[in-house]
Amino acid sequence: MLASMFVAGGLDTLLNPGPKVPVAGDVAPKVAEQIPGMSEQDTEALIRINGGVQLGGGALLALGRFPRLSSLALAATLLPTTAAAHRFWELDDPDQRSQQKVQFLKNVSMLGGLLIASLDTEGRPGLSWRTRHAAEHAGASVRRTRREAGESVRRTRREARLAAKSAKVAAKAKLAG
Repeated sequence: MLASMFVAGGLDTLLNPGPKVPVAGDVAPKVAEQIPGMSEQDTEALIRINGGVQLGGGALLALGRFPRLSSLALAATLLPTTAAAHRFWELDDPDQRSQQKVQFLKNVSMLGGLLIASLDTEGRPGLSWRTRHAAEHAGASVRRTRREAGESVRRTRREARLAAKSAKVAAKAKLAG
């Protein structure tokens, strides 16, 4: 369900980017600066890229393929889209301001859903748990190895003392006899 808005919106953006160019005018140059090889005048190209990522990420999310990665990609597209298209604080008309505020909050809500989806491990342990668990096992292994090494050293010392005593007794016996 979360993906449906991105699939529909991404397809529309790819097929009809023109109306979005004037709206993206303030945000597009700042985004273009972050992309190597992208010109600040490539607003329509940026809009198409954004639409393509939304369509692809939305389709992957809908199909359950790479849900964490696709959710993060969709969240990344939602930020410039929201910043460009729903600047309600700049509007003077109360009706337009109210409408854009609703759209802005809708996007913030979708962003929250995408962030939750990007962290969902589907019941499997997450990376932090696996890292902590591996560290605990490694610590236990180190403690066990240290204990075994200590026991081996003590055993070797004991055996060396016994061998030295035996050699001393044998040497005394040889001298005496």
